[in-house]
Parts: sequence; structure tokens; C-alpha cells
Amino acid sequence: MSRTIAAGKVRMSLRLLLLSVCLALLILPTKGRTAPKPAGTQQVDQKAPSSCPVTIGRKSPISSAEFFGSGSAHWNGNLYVSGLWPDGTIVFRPDGPGSVYPDGSVGMKIAWYRGNGLRGKLAIEGKRLDAPAPPLRANFSDYGDTGFQPSEVIFPTEGCWRVTGRVADASVTFVTRVVKLAGLKVSTRN
Repeated sequence: MSRTIAAGKVRMSLRLLLLSVCLALLILPTKGRTAPKPAGTQQVDQKAPSSCPVTIGRKSPISSAEFFGSGSAHWNGNLYVSGLWPDGTIVFRPDGPGSVYPDGSVGMKIAWYRGNGLRGKLAIEGKRLDAPAPPLRANFSDYGDTGFQPSEVIFPTEGCWRVTGRVADASVTFVTRVVKLAGLKVSTRN
């Protein structure tokens, strides 16, 4: 009986060892190798992070009920911007979020919030950092002079973009990488 228990313990130890080795192989760095992509997916060609110093959002102190996208926000004083993409790259995919315009520019919804007594109209401007390009454009409806303000930021080209929102003497700036995947079609939705 004790031999059966001992043999069971040895088998269990071997299984645990085999499982540990398999897990270690899965998490070890794959220097020089890449995992195969599932069929139908596209590789996003992203430049090294140092070539575009993207802004990574964090959870804002404004509640998500008041400020859509507050889980990935950036702010300076009382002016907040949210809905920043997790790795700092806005990727425009066929049938994905965002708008594609006839001139090839692409637009994405970006939310802003005027906090703690900040009053005034929002102005948005931006510049491509890694190459010459026309300035970005922005569309938004008038939501008043306080609180939440949604917008659509329209990027004329791909690349590394610095975007600044201003209200009165307050401003907040973020940097994002914009990538357009093949197969985009002009948007028919508003």
C-alpha cells in the first residue's frame, strides 16, 4: 500500500515538473521569434516607442458617470482628456471605430472634461511630430462652458501626433501614434 502511495506521489511530482517546464517555455522571451498570427489578422507596424513618445492614460479622479473614458485619461490641472488608447496608438481598422474621410484623413472620438471651476469653450489643435503634415481638425457640438465635452479629432495622415486642448488659460497635451490599416473605406455613418 505504501509503495502505491509513493508511486502516486512520484507521478504527481513528475506531472507538476512537466507542467512547470511547459509554463516556463510559454513565458520565456522569444528572442528572434514571433508567434504566428491567426488567419485574417493584420500586423500593426509600430515604430520604436522612442520615435513617438506616446502618452499612456491612467484612471482619472472624475467618475465614469460624468466623464466617458475616464479609465484611460490624462490631465493637467483642471483640464482632462480621456479615451486614450492603452498603448498610445490609435489603430484605424476596416469596420473598426472611427471615421474615414474622402481626403484620406481619419477621425476618432476623444472626450474632454473641464473640472473644478474651469469655464470656457474648448479649442483643439495638433501637429504631426515625425514628418510635415497639415494640421489636425476637430469637430464637436457645444456642450456649454463647463464639465464634459466630446469631440472628434481628425488626423490628416498617419504618424506621431501631439494634440492640445485649451480652455481659457488651461491646457492639456497628449501624444499619440496614428496607424491606418489596409482596406479602410470612406465612412457612411455620421
